[in-house]
Amino acid sequence: MKFKYYLEHITGVSIYPMVSLLIFIVFFTALTVWALKAKKSYITEVKNIPLGNNNDNN
Repeated sequence: MKFKYYLEHITGVSIYPMVSLLIFIVFFTALTVWALKAKKSYITEVKNIPLGNNNDNN
């Protein structure tokens, strides 16, 4: 038997794709809004973290 057969017999299974799409849209919309509203100084600071000369690993 195929996986599709099992999904056809689950009551209410058609709601899951819609819920996952809604979560996807809300998450990336919120992320885009945050990225556009973030302070430029914070973005620059975080962008330069990998290039910093912190010797905390010793």
